[in-house]
Amino acid sequence: MTHVVTQSCCNDAACVAVCPVNCIHPTPEEPDYGTAEMLYIDPDGCIDCGACVDACPVGAIAADHDLPEEFARYEEINARYFAAPGRTDYPDEAPRPPVRTWTGAPDGPLRVAVIGSGPSASYAAEELLSQRGLAVEVDMFERLPTPGGLVRYGVAPDHQDTKLAAGAFAQTMRRKGFRLLLNVEVGRDVAHAQLLERYHAVVYAVGASSDRSLGIPGEDLPGSHAATDFVAWYNGHPDHAHHTYDLAAERAVVLGNGNVALDVARVLASDPARLARTDIADHALTALRASRIREVVVVGRRGPAQAAFTTPELLGLADCDGVDLVVRPDELGGPAAPGTAGDLKTELLAELGTRTPRHDRRVTLRFAASPTAVLGDGWVEGVRLVRNEVVEQDGRVVARPTADVEELACGLVLRAVGYHGRPVPDLPFDEVRGVVPHDGGRVLATTGGAAVPQVYVTGWIKRGASGVIGTNKVCARETVGRLLDDFAAGRLPAPVADAATLPDLLPEHVGLAGWRAIDQHEKRSGRAERRPRVKLVDVPALLAVARGEE
Repeated sequence: MTHVVTQSCCNDAACVAVCPVNCIHPTPEEPDYGTAEMLYIDPDGCIDCGACVDACPVGAIAADHDLPEEFARYEEINARYFAAPGRTDYPDEAPRPPVRTWTGAPDGPLRVAVIGSGPSASYAAEELLSQRGLAVEVDMFERLPTPGGLVRYGVAPDHQDTKLAAGAFAQTMRRKGFRLLLNVEVGRDVAHAQLLERYHAVVYAVGASSDRSLGIPGEDLPGSHAATDFVAWYNGHPDHAHHTYDLAAERAVVLGNGNVALDVARVLASDPARLARTDIADHALTALRASRIREVVVVGRRGPAQAAFTTPELLGLADCDGVDLVVRPDELGGPAAPGTAGDLKTELLAELGTRTPRHDRRVTLRFAASPTAVLGDGWVEGVRLVRNEVVEQDGRVVARPTADVEELACGLVLRAVGYHGRPVPDLPFDEVRGVVPHDGGRVLATTGGAAVPQVYVTGWIKRGASGVIGTNKVCARETVGRLLDDFAAGRLPAPVADAATLPDLLPEHVGLAGWRAIDQHEKRSGRAERRPRVKLVDVPALLAVARGEE
């Protein structure tokens, strides 16, 4: 018997650390960890000890004899990963990252401000607070009255297993030395300079909250929206809760084919009764119940092997109750290296293309097509697509436009071409990449320039919008390592003001007790409706519950 990693894998790699026979790969120390769709268990090496099951923060690992039917394919997927060349001769024991033990440590405690409260912020706080022999105090700042970042506002509501990652972050919040300051925006309520006076270091983990532009005519027409905004809307983000989307047309088009594209397509096409069992925002559920959309077309510019969505996301969409997944066989060609994730995706799509449609709701995946314009007179009426030739060029797979053009009628366009970082007040910023210049997490005055003392970055604002939840763990470890090196070397000046008095300057802040009150309120409301929670989506309502006023 063996164990199998399934759909909700977050790449946290907590399972790697407890495996006694090094059968889970890629590990964070291996080259393909940063690009792997998920982690995999070698069926020939697994000794069925079950340690990984207990360590997995999102419940993604199951015994092969206990796999739910919808996850049966993952047994083959795990085995195929190890069948590829170069994946057979792993050592019996995984290399362990060095553990820093502080003896004769500099005068403490080390005081650090972490800006943001999503996965990258939480992993940074955990790495800091778990140091051996060094007293550390971490204050986490978040501009919203709720923590969680993309776990709360980015993960699709029907991916509740993935949201279980929040449980590990809640444990960090219970650690000695941790303090939470919600409803505090750096640059508005407290200045960057004030933080530098009160902390040895400031770590920015603010993510990437804006969208990338397509640069085509008509993309700003009413009815054309950033998918990032749509995701925030259906997840109940306070900045987006009062937006409206016209769902009166029968067809919507999603431009881009990453995991976010598949998420929004699935949400748009799903039976609202299915979504009613999740923590989707009530306003979104009401709108989707009235929706007339019956087809969502997802458009990718290259072939299926180069699609940005992962195999688990594809399988999740294919198994969505009441929704047909449609592909065009003539679009499934193109280069795909044998034994790769792209090869598997092409194979799965070819299988899915043989299914007979059975439902009145569908998601159609289109490949080798690029949008050249969003069409409409005052409102979105369609998109113009050019057919591409997908070829290899200089070791890369590129899409070359042909003379074949089509116009696809629709009433809603969602642009899902990636997240992009926003400038951070008082920090240098690379406008093109949407990140803060850095060296291993140390902020630089310019790309390749001198380090900015006391200031660090981690997560998407550091490396760009790439990876999944667990990818931020390795990213945070690198940043915190640089910070600790600087502290040990005496490069971080001692605070000149007392951080303990900072809450007195922030009378509107919400602490950990206030967040727990919100959390309990939402879960209590959810139990009454047999849902995980019913989210509060207005800042005044959130603050009222946090302060015990409702």
